[in-house]
Amino acid sequence: MASFSMEDFAGNGALKELLPKLVEEGWDDVPTLKLMNLEDMDAVSMTQQQKDALGIRSYLHDRALLQYGDRLEASGRSLPELLNLSTGDLSSQFRMKRGHKARFLDRTSPCADPLPKSYEVSAQGGSRADAPSRTNSLYQSPSSANFRKMSVTRLSMKSSTSTNDRFLEKSLSDLRIKDGHIFKGIVAAGPAEPRACGCMSAPPVTNQIAPYSAIENISVQKLTPEHKIAMEPLVKTRTPPMKASELWRDKPAVFVCIRRPGCIMCRAEAYQLYLKKPIFDALGVQLFAVLHEHIESEVKNFWPRYWGGVVLYDRGMEFFKALGGGKLLKDKFMSGFLLNPTAIANYKRAKATGVKQNLKGEGEIKGGLFIVGSGKSGIAYQFIERNFGDWAPLAEVVEICSKLQNQYQI
Repeated sequence: MASFSMEDFAGNGALKELLPKLVEEGWDDVPTLKLMNLEDMDAVSMTQQQKDALGIRSYLHDRALLQYGDRLEASGRSLPELLNLSTGDLSSQFRMKRGHKARFLDRTSPCADPLPKSYEVSAQGGSRADAPSRTNSLYQSPSSANFRKMSVTRLSMKSSTSTNDRFLEKSLSDLRIKDGHIFKGIVAAGPAEPRACGCMSAPPVTNQIAPYSAIENISVQKLTPEHKIAMEPLVKTRTPPMKASELWRDKPAVFVCIRRPGCIMCRAEAYQLYLKKPIFDALGVQLFAVLHEHIESEVKNFWPRYWGGVVLYDRGMEFFKALGGGKLLKDKFMSGFLLNPTAIANYKRAKATGVKQNLKGEGEIKGGLFIVGSGKSGIAYQFIERNFGDWAPLAEVVEICSKLQNQYQI
């Protein structure tokens, strides 16, 4: 799994000396940097060598092969030339391992799946389980025309480059819930499938959205800044605790509540969500990761490798209690994982992305995700991790964020 650190991405090659200028021009995180087109590169006076380096490193980053960046770049070849090399050349010239060679030469898809297929919702009225009915028009599925109008309006403000606008608009369209899908509510959770061959039932989850009062006065502490180049690995002087409502006072925000930062499934979820940061930037939505325990070594291992933005510490576990309807939602390792086919499938999905893991920290408290509107408009969406490793469906998250943006533009 590749890192989100700008320094790690650039390595020791041609991009290293250009990093300060890139940051100054707003290309200050890896997901955004990878959106650059030729016009953007010319605007910062990139040499051909630097353009080739960006192409190579973007390709490697998608396939979790960034460890070979310096060697491949030093060869002086462009990406198309490297892709035409034989497996023998990749081994002898760059010491590339057998499995890595197969991944490098596979041009069909990156190593990580951007949207878990197990959570796709059909266009024939399929919907997330345990979701209460809701009639507010904000939560009704928008038409294709309205969605495209929103995308064009917002993206034209975000970037003056038409190519980037088209790229982001297409990304939004690809993630849009299919026409015909109707949200039955804004509280979502993974399926309640029986465990241990039907001998055990999944723990119940709340079907009511958390009240705004449950999260408004939560005390949180920033453990990391929003990642920029040349920042210390962690803030040397801890920021004082603050009210969570300050974070969404001016802009909507997504809060992904991490069960355990060393967990392979939690890391994969954070990585997948942060990969889409340019889309959330275009929608004017902030991203935050929330931890319920503070182990400094685990924070360092988690940020910025799997999450490049702000990491918050929720000492009182109030975000996690809000997900459980006022109490912590917990599950045992035996019943919640070993005897749960859904959790095992989630683990295999995360392992396929190449994420590393450890067993440090408390791992029984379930997490989830909140989308909170700006000001005091309240919680717009809530996803609960019923099974270990359940991810909030990315299409639904983007859909809700786009509706919030439409609401503020009216």
